[in-house]
Amino acid sequence: MRPLVPLLVLLGLGLASPPPRVVSVRAQPAPGGYTLAVTLRTPDTGCARYANWWEVTDAEGKRLFYRRILWHSHVREQPFTRSGGPVPIGPETVVVVRLHMHPEGYSPLAMKGSVQGGFMPLELPKGFGAALEQLPPQPEDCWF
Repeated sequence: MRPLVPLLVLLGLGLASPPPRVVSVRAQPAPGGYTLAVTLRTPDTGCARYANWWEVTDAEGKRLFYRRILWHSHVREQPFTRSGGPVPIGPETVVVVRLHMHPEGYSPLAMKGSVQGGFMPLELPKGFGAALEQLPPQPEDCWF
């Protein structure tokens, strides 16, 4: 039995999934603002646990500019990019782009910046923009 213990320890090291995060944000001008292409890396397992939206807020987490609903899990597509817009912001408007996981809620690993200045990784404080979570639009169901 003794040789099995190190093997189990090694196997256990690979079981922890990386935390969900916004990997990158790219912007293109669009009528009414910008279209954002947001790349996410998430530990989706299916409809029981998946990224169900990404969103754009003001720098203080008090105003929701845009929310992109994700209708299905991305178990075999990691990282993945989804575009959305128009996001009604100016080129110098500083925003936060973050993701929401079903069922646990917002990931603290987001991006902050502007179209003009670029976006940088940011770890959000607990409770950042919590009041925005219930605002529409909301996902109705997970397809797969």
